[in-house]
Amino acid sequence: MKDFFKYMFATITGIIITTILLFLLFFGIIGAMVAKTDKTVDVKDNSLLVIKLNQEIVDRASKNPMGNFDFMNFKPTSQLGLYDILKAIENAAQDENIRGIFIETEGIPAGAGTLEEIRMALVKFKESDKFIISYSDVYSQKSYYLSTVSDKILLNPEGAVEWIGLRGEVMFFKDALKKLGVEAQIIRHGKFKSAIEPFVLDKMSPENKEQTLTYMGSIWNHWVDGISEARNISADELNKLANNLTIRNAKSALEFGLVDSLVYKDQVIDMLKELTDTKAKKDINSVSLAQYTKVKPPVKHKGFIKDKIAVVYASGSIITGDGNEGSIASERFGRAIRNARRDSTVKAIVLRINWGGGSA
Repeated sequence: MKDFFKYMFATITGIIITTILLFLLFFGIIGAMVAKTDKTVDVKDNSLLVIKLNQEIVDRASKNPMGNFDFMNFKPTSQLGLYDILKAIENAAQDENIRGIFIETEGIPAGAGTLEEIRMALVKFKESDKFIISYSDVYSQKSYYLSTVSDKILLNPEGAVEWIGLRGEVMFFKDALKKLGVEAQIIRHGKFKSAIEPFVLDKMSPENKEQTLTYMGSIWNHWVDGISEARNISADELNKLANNLTIRNAKSALEFGLVDSLVYKDQVIDMLKELTDTKAKKDINSVSLAQYTKVKPPVKHKGFIKDKIAVVYASGSIITGDGNEGSIASERFGRAIRNARRDSTVKAIVLRINWGGGSA
């Protein structure tokens, strides 16, 4: 019996020690992978800043290493903060090692407000007299609007430019709920509060249709005005092209002046080599936007500035409790405001709001 307990406790002790070692190894591997993605980037002479906005863009990227790791796929998540993007573009304009920007993107997973801020940063970048070149196999309307800041817009000969206008649609569940014997009990204040309409109506209310057309029309008209100025095409002509679905392929995009040239990727590379003074048999020195956000910007001021302005981000849905960085949690948000108020060096607070609703 004594031997039995001895072996049993030895086995249990071995299992505990093995489990601890496995946990340490697991988090050690994750830490090494995260550290690898955060290493300092060295920008070489005559480099190209490559912008591919194909990852999620949030107002402020999480600074928590574990928060930027996908445990399901066991790899760091690809997420960029808008602030980091804007600062990177601003720094690139002053960086003597950056010759220009190459935009290569099809779809941009970001809202109209985020897109506009990035475009304005690129417009500001052009004041440095550095070039911006865009290329894509297929331009979505968002990526095309962004790309119109470029000195040249290049398109794959077998590609296309999406130019069809904006649309919005809503799925309604009223009849499905009725068949299931489910009745939605709602509390609603105001005719324009439309979040509950799919559960109680079978079509958009006049108020919801009005507000949807208003904000979509505002976005579309702004895009058209920006493209009209950049491409020297009248707003009436751009609307006509969209209404008639005229832009059906690459050739029609070139014919109506939406793009400058139809070229393949190898031809684009040759063009970029010429712009960066890169020899034909050499690779172009380039740095991705995600990498460049880790580059330390040139020091503008010497000495220490005590007074500062605090920026408090209100991004995501409003919820109660502590929540996480992807939400506006009542406890966490209140704590951030209080900390800023109690800090004697904070002279003002900028509240940046990006939310679609939540708990009252």
